[in-house]
Amino acid sequence: MEKMTKQIKLVLEDGAVFTGKSFGYEGSVAGEVVFNTAMVGYPESLTDPSYRGQILVMTYPLIGNYGVPSDVAENGLPRFYESDRIHIAGLVITDYSFEYSHWNAAKSLSEWLVEHKIPAVYAVDTRAITKRLRTEGTMLGKLVFEDQDLPFHDPLEENLVAQVSCPEIQVYGNGSLRIVLVDCGVKYNIIRCLLQFDTTVVRVPWDYDFNAEPMDGLFISNGPGDPALCDKTIAHLRTAFNKNIPIMGICLGNQLMGLAAGASTYKLKFGHRSHNQPAATTCAASAYITSQNHSFAIDTSTLPEDWEVHFENLNDGTNEGIRHKSKPFFSSQFHPEATSGPVDTAFLFGQFIEEVKKYKNQ
Repeated sequence: MEKMTKQIKLVLEDGAVFTGKSFGYEGSVAGEVVFNTAMVGYPESLTDPSYRGQILVMTYPLIGNYGVPSDVAENGLPRFYESDRIHIAGLVITDYSFEYSHWNAAKSLSEWLVEHKIPAVYAVDTRAITKRLRTEGTMLGKLVFEDQDLPFHDPLEENLVAQVSCPEIQVYGNGSLRIVLVDCGVKYNIIRCLLQFDTTVVRVPWDYDFNAEPMDGLFISNGPGDPALCDKTIAHLRTAFNKNIPIMGICLGNQLMGLAAGASTYKLKFGHRSHNQPAATTCAASAYITSQNHSFAIDTSTLPEDWEVHFENLNDGTNEGIRHKSKPFFSSQFHPEATSGPVDTAFLFGQFIEEVKKYKNQ
């Protein structure tokens, strides 16, 4: 049953206003407005650090229907979340399910949002908002209550990676293969996927000089914001490129590897955020359905000669991954770990681990 709620407005920087009803924290917020077309996975999306500073518009109509799961831990990580907190600035949906039902639901989505002080609006036309963002491009916006207006704010002016990275080194697992994971806003399922192998995962802060660490493989995580602001990570990566240690990157990690190699990046018009983005290998022998969440891409025309495109997006031809022609370095712009989403490309973790074993045993 629908409850009595306050009115709240989504205001876009182009002047468009969408008035709806609040079902989250009653406080105004400003950020960058983006949309996600996934049918399921709102607990995972809301806790994805790549959404830091963004007001998320979810296009699927059934949001909140299965509540929010418990934060039971497994391997030191919350089993059903992608981080230890909600990272979006605000949430926009068309219809909220006040009655939820699921075997592992611990609370309602509304209760969870209030707990983390995240404002949210429903009863707005998310289709109209999405069409506007696809036409005009991602833009700044704000969720405001009548007596709590505030100015627009561009989160990309901040080093968002520094806000979401771990403050100190953390270790998971006790396997024979030592993987150093550079945390630029890592999704927890990346760590879970690595721990499926005989690994010890050493998670280090984004600006940590990992080159002094003993390791059998190096992993660069996803994360939010403009990759060019991660100057320290890029510098450390350039040093690592002088070695033959296996390196894998995902999402922001793909962009950082491109920048470290000497390429440039650019901001996409409205980004890729969904569970059904088709990506193909450059030889066109294989195509995969992938899960994605990013705003920037590598300009492949600027890649140096010793690097090549590994994957490309079949919708718009943008880069979906690069690899070195002779060294064991490769990356993907999409998310092979995909929680929630397709797992068509989970084999990339296995390929990385095989390179790690070769390196360790040489």
